[in-house]
Amino acid sequence: MLANYLVGLREGLEASLVVVILVAHLVRTNRRELLTSIWLGVGVAVAISLAFGALLTFGPRGLTFEAQEIIGGCLSILAVGFVTWMVLWMATAARGLSGELKGHVDAAALAGRGSLVVVAMLAVGREGLETALFLWAATRAATGGSQSAVIPLVGALLGLLTAVAIGWLVYRGALRLNLARFFSWTGGFLILVAAGVLSYGVHDLQEAGVLPGLNTLAFDVSNVIDPSTLLATVLKGVFNFSPATTVAEAFAWVAYVIVVLPLFVRRLRAGTTAPSSSTASTPSGVSS
Repeated sequence: MLANYLVGLREGLEASLVVVILVAHLVRTNRRELLTSIWLGVGVAVAISLAFGALLTFGPRGLTFEAQEIIGGCLSILAVGFVTWMVLWMATAARGLSGELKGHVDAAALAGRGSLVVVAMLAVGREGLETALFLWAATRAATGGSQSAVIPLVGALLGLLTAVAIGWLVYRGALRLNLARFFSWTGGFLILVAAGVLSYGVHDLQEAGVLPGLNTLAFDVSNVIDPSTLLATVLKGVFNFSPATTVAEAFAWVAYVIVVLPLFVRRLRAGTTAPSSSTASTPSGVSS
């Protein structure tokens, strides 16, 4: 629940801030009559994201165990790829996000209302599809592929609702948010969560027989950490830690963190030293 709450919070806040920037820009430039197009695009993006999540959840049912594991493993790895790209991109792009979005809105406003709908749909839809895929993969990893996913999904929903509330407070000027700092801390956490999802994806492919080594363990500390205890549940839910971990799972986890975490830190440092051209025109509750 904790891991999915934080994932939902971060991903949802990205989408919420996108909407805040779009709406605030139209309001400040006295183009309120175009807000309907923005909200229509947002509604379409949310509907598509929910439909995608439902397809991921119910689509593989009825297939053989091996087919489900192959699909689950491949989609988990794909989710890690998307999230990794997003985390690394936001490490340097958070400072210029506002100016980039406003430029798209201005160009679309000149082209007509339909173009504004498309801009809002693409801006929010990208975040929504990434969120749906990664939450599905993280939930599946946390629950071991079982159907008992209520608690992780509740955590994700609470995170999304918190993100919407923060977005509204930022828009009203009641809350000031430092984007660079927020995405720095949550990005580092997401890298650890993504490493666990990657590890679980590898385990799925091992169970399907695509990858070897299902019974070759790197370590087994089940006698020290009981899988039924609270500690084991928290470690499993947040970092997908398994007391009995195969060599391939351990290698995937360690290799991912060793490669991605230093790259993320390097991107953060580059983003810190790079000048920002949009600071003065961001919504009042957002700072870079």
